[in-house]
Amino acid sequence: MSNNAELQSVKNRFGIIGNAPALNHALSVAIQVAPTDLTVLINGESGSGKESFSKIIHALSSRKHGPFIAINCGAIPEGTIDSELFGHVKGSFTGAIDDRKGYFETTNSGTIFLDEIAELPIGTQARLLRVLENGEFIPVGSSKVKKTDVRVVAATNVNLLDAVERGRFREDLYYRLNTVPIHVPALRERGYDIELLFRKFSTDFAEKNRIRPIELTESAGQMLMNFRFPGNIRQLKNIAEQITILEVERLVSAEILTKYLPREQSSGLPTLLKGLNGGNDSNFSERDLLYKVLFDMRKDMTDLKKLVMSLLQGGQIGADVVQQHQDLFRGIHPEESVALVAPTVYAPPQPNNYQNYHQPIDNQGVIKIDNLQDDRLNIEDISHETEDNSYSLEKQEKEMIARALKKNNFKRKYAALDLGISERTLYRKIKQYDIEDE
Repeated sequence: MSNNAELQSVKNRFGIIGNAPALNHALSVAIQVAPTDLTVLINGESGSGKESFSKIIHALSSRKHGPFIAINCGAIPEGTIDSELFGHVKGSFTGAIDDRKGYFETTNSGTIFLDEIAELPIGTQARLLRVLENGEFIPVGSSKVKKTDVRVVAATNVNLLDAVERGRFREDLYYRLNTVPIHVPALRERGYDIELLFRKFSTDFAEKNRIRPIELTESAGQMLMNFRFPGNIRQLKNIAEQITILEVERLVSAEILTKYLPREQSSGLPTLLKGLNGGNDSNFSERDLLYKVLFDMRKDMTDLKKLVMSLLQGGQIGADVVQQHQDLFRGIHPEESVALVAPTVYAPPQPNNYQNYHQPIDNQGVIKIDNLQDDRLNIEDISHETEDNSYSLEKQEKEMIARALKKNNFKRKYAALDLGISERTLYRKIKQYDIEDE
């Protein structure tokens, strides 16, 4: 059987939809490694179909008649995961009223799929390493070594090398698991496969519920393929079933599809900073976050004050000036921007002359305020306020950067992640504040 024929046969057998090159490559690797007993590490985003690859590897191996079990390591509490995996003896802890076999013992001669392997506690990682190296384990509360013949297929949606650098994953275990790596592509990387999967999910759901399946217009299909799908295949299936059951019209246009594709939302505000242990880092308080937001606003306020001061002392406010500083007046018409800033800085000397301060705009978009020439000496210089207001914010930013660098052992990459800025920006700030970067 040719490679293409074997690949198509596996797709038909396990219900794999799609012909994306990255998907075909991942399947080819799985087919090649399946007959061996090598440990496999499957990488891919959540919802991309990693468990399907573990089932393919088991079904095509010599262990296909043995047991197969899939375990989500992130779903088992840390206090009981050793017992779940390796078993325990009676009386080993409160509630252990009898001996219990763990998954590694019950799946002897079979395959065990460890999903979210990065969530394993460090102590459990050491136990797993021993199983992978010599097939030995010790149940919780026992001193007797047991043997098992289990093939391990692991999966993760995080970068394990980063976890190794952060001290959250054992380096020796990583290289032991990563004997054969398989990368499962995200749905957004699979192109036309997205529309094929949508049709499959819609048709299956329609047949199950005895309703007529839906169809996509060309523009709707293109919109679907351009969507990022952060939830991958799970999200696509959910959307397909929603449209199939809720829409009366069976031909779905781009306008209809838009209602079911969630918009990516970002507030632009900094998220809670997390430390190396994955929890909220107490070194960064809400006050620090507030200082960060205020510092980001300071520059715009500084420029706005200087601009208003300059315009008032110069004697005219023109549309060209507003255009030059459009970031400060975004969403405001040039004439409106003048009306907003001018009255807040000075007031007419005589109430009955108030109308003199609203001069008409000439054909160049310039408001003439010649009648105010005599009052310019009375305008208060507020430029010094900028330095006073910004000093404490600069000090706070400098302290935050120094603290983040120290916490991350002066590794700029991780300090930048904690601060919510790019590594390039962090480097510039370090130079700006002359912070020691050991």
